[in-house]
Amino acid sequence: MRIGDLMATSGVKFGTSGARGRVEDMSDLVCYAYARGFLRYLLEGGTLAAGAEVGLAGDYRASTPRILGACAKAVTDSGCRPRHLGHIPTPALTAHGIAHGWPTLMVTGSHIPDDRNGIKFNLPSGEILKEDEAGIRAQSIALPDRLFDADGGFIDPRHGALPPPEPSALDAYVARYLEFFPHDWLAGQRIGLYEHSSVAREALFRVLSGLGAEVERLGFSASFLPVDTEAIRPEDVALARDWAATGGFDALVSTDGDGDRPLIADEHGTWLRGDLAGVLCAQALGAAGVVTPISSNTVVERCGWFAQVMRTRIGSPYVIAGMQALQARGLAPVVGYEANGGFLTASDIERQGRRLPALPTRDAVIVAVTLIGSARASQRPLSALAESLPARFTESDRLKDFPSELSGERLAAFQTGDADADRAALAAVFAAECGPVSALDRTDGLRMTLANGDILHLRPSGNAPELRVYSEADSRARARALNQRCLAILERWRDGSE
Repeated sequence: MRIGDLMATSGVKFGTSGARGRVEDMSDLVCYAYARGFLRYLLEGGTLAAGAEVGLAGDYRASTPRILGACAKAVTDSGCRPRHLGHIPTPALTAHGIAHGWPTLMVTGSHIPDDRNGIKFNLPSGEILKEDEAGIRAQSIALPDRLFDADGGFIDPRHGALPPPEPSALDAYVARYLEFFPHDWLAGQRIGLYEHSSVAREALFRVLSGLGAEVERLGFSASFLPVDTEAIRPEDVALARDWAATGGFDALVSTDGDGDRPLIADEHGTWLRGDLAGVLCAQALGAAGVVTPISSNTVVERCGWFAQVMRTRIGSPYVIAGMQALQARGLAPVVGYEANGGFLTASDIERQGRRLPALPTRDAVIVAVTLIGSARASQRPLSALAESLPARFTESDRLKDFPSELSGERLAAFQTGDADADRAALAAVFAAECGPVSALDRTDGLRMTLANGDILHLRPSGNAPELRVYSEADSRARARALNQRCLAILERWRDGSE
């Protein structure tokens, strides 16, 4: 069985750093095959040796234990030893793998609904990059006889059994922050921890309270909630406002499902945009070089805080490649962040004799701890940090149930290769409601700079049937209005009324 063929036929495709699909398509056979293909790629390349250890962890989705079991069986059948590290954040698993020289597999669908899931693959050095994805696609594996039934499930349920979970990775992840930041970094701060179904809720509680904060746990959910840090749900906006009004908090903290994207609200219960939080975190950590995708707010260039800023396509593999390029130019420290708030460090961060080892994968805890502590150190509320940035506001949302094929067809009409014709076609669709287009950027999706300096960016999701819309303007109201006008146009596209 060739992995590339399975990707084309199973409905489980590669997105950022791994495979994602509907749970009903992620059979034991499909998950086993993908894990075997990943491990075969490492074994053939000499990155993994027979008998070596492979770390496994997952989020709180209902389907995660079954998929973990299929991955564990694949590890064993590859001649390696699975180490089950439990329900922990993705960055905790990745950091543990880097520290021990293990490849790791994280079973998570991040922020997407519970009827979908995924497997993130990490090298011993961190996330797979696009060239690794190509290498995995090229692998062919032989499935053992009498292992799966006609529906792709294990014939014997014992094949999907997991070894007992180990606490070592979570403990090391918590220690990473307790050992870097001063013990009283958050002393006197009252923080509301929005737990929902985030796999980072225990780590966050231990880190925040361990650094001196008074932490109140809020909003626990036993069932999975698809909290998206880029397209925040209206109910989460309302919850934050209510908690801030009644709880007397200095900040509210949460993450997405697998704990690699932060969600931070100020003392008023206003959630900070992830790309603004990324700029503030990079500045507080003393970054010289910053890498961020094309969708992030242009305030990173306007603030003038960094020696060099590099823009990339959307997705952590592209950010990681960009960070490596800046390091090769001699810049240090180098960090990266995404519009969803996930923060990456390519360099060790040093402060007052303490060292925070590089973690070149999205992380949420570093952002929350850095920003709240920085606000405390400056004797200002968290809202004042965001207000110190140049006035530039971003709004993002998504149109669900927007087939990828339709997105591609619609956007292709504006990518003919004739710049004047493309601008004219865009003007015919968007100018009346959004304004005339002065420049186009096709780094990832279609990013339009309007004549008044506003920005409108359309991009199909890489892991769900959604079309995302990013808007940017000099006022929050204008950015929001631009986003809503664009969504109305896209709804007509989806519904076939335009």
